[in-house]
Amino acid sequence: MRADAVAWHDVECASYDADLPIWRELAEEHRGPLLDIGCGTGRVALDLAARGHAVTALDSDPELVRELARRARARGLSVDTVTADARSFSLPTAFALAMAPMQVVQLLGGPPGRAAFLASARRALAPGGLLAVALADPCEAVPVEEALPPLPDVMEEGGWVLSSRPLAMRPEPGGVVVERLRQAVSPAGELSEQLAEVHLDGLGPEMLEQEAREIGLRPLGRRRVPETRDYLGSTVVLLS
Repeated sequence: MRADAVAWHDVECASYDADLPIWRELAEEHRGPLLDIGCGTGRVALDLAARGHAVTALDSDPELVRELARRARARGLSVDTVTADARSFSLPTAFALAMAPMQVVQLLGGPPGRAAFLASARRALAPGGLLAVALADPCEAVPVEEALPPLPDVMEEGGWVLSSRPLAMRPEPGGVVVERLRQAVSPAGELSEQLAEVHLDGLGPEMLEQEAREIGLRPLGRRRVPETRDYLGSTVVLLS
C-alpha cells in the first residue's frame, strides 16, 4: 500500500454505502447492461456485478480503473472497464441504466461540462433507458457553530496508516471548495501530509432537470439518499 490516488480514494469514498440500496433497486427495475460513471475503484460497480448484473465501469483516472479491474478479477467478477472522460465518452453498448453516483456530475466544471456529460449519457442509453444522477448540496449541512468536529476517515493496511479529515468548506463562484487534510504514516513511522481541495459545483435537482430537458432528456422523479454521521445526504435525479 502507498499513499497514492487509489489509497486516498479508498480512504475517502470506499466505505460509503448509504446509496447502495438505491442503485440495487434501480438495477433490478432496469434489467440489462449497466453503466457506472465515475466508478473509482469499484464501490458501486463491484457490488452490482456481485449481484449478477452486467456492468461497465467508466472513470477518467486510469489508475483507479486498473485497480477496479484487478479487484474484479480477484473476486471472480466480470466488469468491463473503460478509461474515459464523463463529458466525452462514446461506447458501443446501449445501457438500460446509467448511474453517476457520489456527486460526479458536480465535478465537471459547470454548465458546459454538465451539458457535455448529459449528451454523452443520453447517447449511451438504450430506448427506455434511465440515467440516475446523484447530487449533494454541501450548504444544507449542519451550521458550523452547531456541528461536532468531523471525524477523520482512516484506513490501515500493510503498515501504512492514512487519515483524511475535512477541515473547511468555503464558497467560490458557482459552488464550494471542500478542504481536506490528508496525513500518511509509513511503516517506518514517517509522517507526510498535504491539503487536498475538492471543487463542487452548486447544483440543485431543478437546475439539472432543466439542463437535461435542453438536451432531450425527460425528468422521471427523484429518490433520496439519507445522510449519515460522516456523509451528507443526496438526491438522485432520474432522467430518460
